[in-house]
Amino acid sequence: MKTYFRALTIAGSDSGGGAGIQADLKTFSALGCFGMSAITALTAQNTRVVTDIFPAPPAFIGQQIDAVMDDIGVDAVKIGMLHSPAVIEIVAKKMAQWKCPNIVVDPVMISKSGDKLLQDDAVQALKEMLLPLAFLITPNLPEASVLLGRPIESKEDMARAARDLAGFGSANVLVKGGHLTGDESCDLLYQKEQDTMTELFAKRVNTPNSHGTGCTLSSAIAANLAKGMALETAVKKAKTYIMGALVAGADYQTGKGHGPVHHFYDLWPTP
Repeated sequence: MKTYFRALTIAGSDSGGGAGIQADLKTFSALGCFGMSAITALTAQNTRVVTDIFPAPPAFIGQQIDAVMDDIGVDAVKIGMLHSPAVIEIVAKKMAQWKCPNIVVDPVMISKSGDKLLQDDAVQALKEMLLPLAFLITPNLPEASVLLGRPIESKEDMARAARDLAGFGSANVLVKGGHLTGDESCDLLYQKEQDTMTELFAKRVNTPNSHGTGCTLSSAIAANLAKGMALETAVKKAKTYIMGALVAGADYQTGKGHGPVHHFYDLWPTP
């Protein structure tokens, strides 16, 4: 019997379908992985605003992870929205208990519409409990700034931040430079064991449809790791995928705010 490449997302649900669990599962599917989920919170959300968050009990989040791991298992895990210290604690405990491989942590703190998704006291718990278990963390500049407690405003700042973030224990760090200005966006991939810093450039896409880009990129990396790719290859291919999804989604209107990317641009026929 054949087996699928298995990817688990642990994150919040986006009722608008553009980010969170929904974006993760779409990405896993588009990239050839069998996707599973442990939902940490329900959000009432659309392309413009998050109107409410209904957190799942930490014990039940743990039960979802146990159910997946006890029967199906995983080749990679993507971790997104974890809103409280108690949730971070149970997820970290389960990752260690099941010895999960290829853990990609996207430290989601603020939605695209500017709504806060992480409690203040959860930042320290994230740094102490979860980041040390991560194979890769993927903060954008505002998230890296919160984790380090200082502004990050240049590529030189990003390089220092990548090394300092690795000090929290994660094996590798991808600092995303999309918040800087310029015709090109530069991400920095720091691999701690090799002590290498790789610059990854991409042209900026002029589109309002960028909801869920962070979720999608981290999920794409996890999917590629689940398929056995080396880290740098997994990240580069994930960046190619998100670029294609941004370009293909630029011509669509979904809602009145930040619309989603086109996760299935390679699979759906062009109308």
